[in-house]
Amino acid sequence: MTIALFHFHVTQIKRSAGQSAVAAAAYRAGEKLHSEYYGEDSDYTRKGGVICSEILLPPHAPPEYADRETLWNAVEKAERGKKAQLAYSFDIALQNEFSMQENVDLARQFLLDNFVSRGMVVDFAVHQPNKENGGISNPHFHVMCPLRPIEPDGSWGNKQRREYVLDEHGERVLDEAGNYVFNAVPTTDWGKPETLEAWRQAWAEMCNAKFAEKGLDCRIDHRSFARQGVEQIPTQHEGPTVRAMEAKGIRTDKGDLNRWVRSANAKLNNIRQTISKLLAWLKEVKTELSKPQEPLIVDLLGRYFAGRNAGAWSQKAKLGNLKSYSAAVNYLHTNNISTLSDLESRLNGYAETASSLKFSLSAKEQRIKKLDRLVQLAGFFREGKPVYDKLNEIKWKKKREEYAAQHERTLDLFYMARRELKPYLADGNKVPIKSWQEEKATLEQEYADERQQLSAIQQDLKSIRQIHYAIESIRHEQERAEQMKNHKHEIEI
Repeated sequence: MTIALFHFHVTQIKRSAGQSAVAAAAYRAGEKLHSEYYGEDSDYTRKGGVICSEILLPPHAPPEYADRETLWNAVEKAERGKKAQLAYSFDIALQNEFSMQENVDLARQFLLDNFVSRGMVVDFAVHQPNKENGGISNPHFHVMCPLRPIEPDGSWGNKQRREYVLDEHGERVLDEAGNYVFNAVPTTDWGKPETLEAWRQAWAEMCNAKFAEKGLDCRIDHRSFARQGVEQIPTQHEGPTVRAMEAKGIRTDKGDLNRWVRSANAKLNNIRQTISKLLAWLKEVKTELSKPQEPLIVDLLGRYFAGRNAGAWSQKAKLGNLKSYSAAVNYLHTNNISTLSDLESRLNGYAETASSLKFSLSAKEQRIKKLDRLVQLAGFFREGKPVYDKLNEIKWKKKREEYAAQHERTLDLFYMARRELKPYLADGNKVPIKSWQEEKATLEQEYADERQQLSAIQQDLKSIRQIHYAIESIRHEQERAEQMKNHKHEIEI
């Protein structure tokens, strides 16, 4: 089995390090954003390698936070301290074995399941640098999450709460100055090492499930090499400064070290893979040479259920085994499956079709969400356009400022909508809502049809996998029995 790349790094974006959440978001998304806190623009529109970017919101978050500039300026505004901690920043490697669309879908689902489900606001961007490091592509995605939780009313919550120290009588303890002694306790578990470990493990499991789904003999492990018992040299984290220098052709000590480490590990992995393939081949040869004539698939099923009946404790369990056997034989007969190769071919074909349908459903689902978003923005645009027009008609500065303050939220939503709808606006101000609604209706019908197809295929897959599991179980038992027989024979000799 091949060990694939695993990288899952988290840091904090904080003012004490001279960092800006708005600037960090602009860099990761490849956009131009204005920071109200610093009064400056961060323009990364010429940055290459940004495949896509997206903001994922929990249900109770204000909808205007779907706009990147609005979101991170709100985060900056909520933090008053000069040394404030602003956001978590994740850097997570994607897999070269997956297509870019598969990587994007996997990253989005991981964030929805593990971050957004906890009430976290997520701003993520997928990168694939134009330049390759040592000939190896380095697709990855960046994630930014505000440290503060969002309250049910849409306001920013506290990062910590006071937990007072109590004496043996349950009374609050006072210090020498007469103040209550307390501990600052985080309001969320987002920063706990246990949570990070769970996220790392969840990401590894999702990637490994995708590897298995695609039939690829490679896996990733969230544990360190030492915890895995893997004899491999770890690379050194380079950081943005070293990466920028290396991208410009400036060699660094860390860059040279990591190039040597990658080269050494590649040679070690090639040696291990060669040995593993030889051992697997020898095992297969030995197994094939020791095999009698392969029995019929129905005979294997009969042996499997006979073994289950032998261990059954009740008549009810035996009757259940008989029904399962009858159903399996009937399925094989109905679908004209008589050999193991027929079964494997049918299993692979259904699995491939199911994967294709899942990909299509995911794409349609994302497009439907996009259309819903466009219709929502169109509503913001239509509601705010008269207000915006009236604002422009006001000539006096003071009256304009008063009017703008009275309609601040409406204007903010209008400006956000205008920015995002700019590519879609016809004749300057006409929004094609009807065409969006028609497209959505068509997609929803196609989605329902494909969902029905997938359901039927998944039902067949369930039957085939149950039969496949039974046959593989009895074959493995036979192989173990033959190996023990051969081993006993060798000892006697």
